[in-house]
Amino acid sequence: MNKAFVREPDSDSRVLCPRCGTLGIAVGSGPMDTHIQESVRSRMADSAWYCGHADCDVVYFNMFEQFVLVNELRTPVYPYDIDAPICACFGLTWEDVDADSRDNTPLRIRQLLTKSKSSDARCQLLAVDGQCCIRDVQQLYLKLHSTR
Repeated sequence: MNKAFVREPDSDSRVLCPRCGTLGIAVGSGPMDTHIQESVRSRMADSAWYCGHADCDVVYFNMFEQFVLVNELRTPVYPYDIDAPICACFGLTWEDVDADSRDNTPLRIRQLLTKSKSSDARCQLLAVDGQCCIRDVQQLYLKLHSTR
């Protein structure tokens, strides 16, 4: 393909969201096949980048400056919709993390950690970013816990 039509990565090889400038997370076809409406799925090839900024309306984007918007997903997903499960595999929600924070006991989070190591975890397919949610859940817990 002619390089004149391809957006080159930034000099430090980071790829940033074309709308908000958030660092993109590389994703494969699994999450995109799961989450993007069939009518717009063809915009993205087998790989793209995910923008995890909750206030941005871009979810996936590629080097050709094509993107998939939040309203082009099949269902609501976290972090764009706070009521959607944080954990796509096991359904842990913001309310669950908040309850653990209020109880001063991360019981639900510990259960999620155990489940995330099982063969039932299918993060690469079900998570919008193709990654395990444990890091995000722990960060949310610490944030909520520190404000109490």
